[in-house]
Amino acid sequence: MSTTETLIAIIVPLVIILALIALIVGFVMRRRRLRERFGPEYDRAVRSGDGRLSAERELHSREKRHRDLDIRELPPGARERYAEDWDKAQQEFVDHPDRSVTDADRLVTQLMRDRGYPTEGFEQRLKDLSVDHAHTLEQYRAAHDISRRNEQGDATTEELRGAMVHYRALFQELLGGTGGTHRRGGSPHAA
Repeated sequence: MSTTETLIAIIVPLVIILALIALIVGFVMRRRRLRERFGPEYDRAVRSGDGRLSAERELHSREKRHRDLDIRELPPGARERYAEDWDKAQQEFVDHPDRSVTDADRLVTQLMRDRGYPTEGFEQRLKDLSVDHAHTLEQYRAAHDISRRNEQGDATTEELRGAMVHYRALFQELLGGTGGTHRRGGSPHAA
C-alpha cells in the first residue's frame, strides 16, 4: 500500500467519524435549545405526538411560523390602558366573578391581537404563544378550560378565582411584566 493510499485509508474514516460526531453534537444541541426554549411545552409535545423527533419537528415549525409573525411591543399608553382594564376586571370579580373571567379572557385575546399574534382558534393561539411564552401556557390552558365551563354555568367561584390568577400570569407576560397595581397575594385582585 502506498503512502497516499495509507493516508486516504486513515483520513476518509476520520472525516466520516468527525462528520458523525458533528451531526450528533448538532442534534443534541438542537434538542437542548428546544427544551430550554419551550420548557414544559417540549415535554407536552413529546407526550402528545408521535415521538420525540415528530415533536421536535412540530416545535421547529412553530418557531418558523413565529418568525413570520409581526410581534411587537405595545406603546406605553396602550400598556397603561390594558393595565387599567385588567384592574377593572379584577375589581369586578367581587360582585360578578363570571363576568370578570369573561372579561379576562377577552382582554388576553385582545392583548394578543394588539401584540401581533393571530387569535383565531385556541389551539393555534397556544402554538403561537408557545415560542415566547411556553412557561405560562399551562396556566392559559387551565384558565381557558374554566372559562369554557363558566359559559356553561359549571364553574365554581373558587375555580373562577383560579382562572383569574391563571389569566393574569399570561396577561402580565404579554403586557411586558406589568399588570396594573403590582400588588401581591392569592386573591384575583392581586396583580
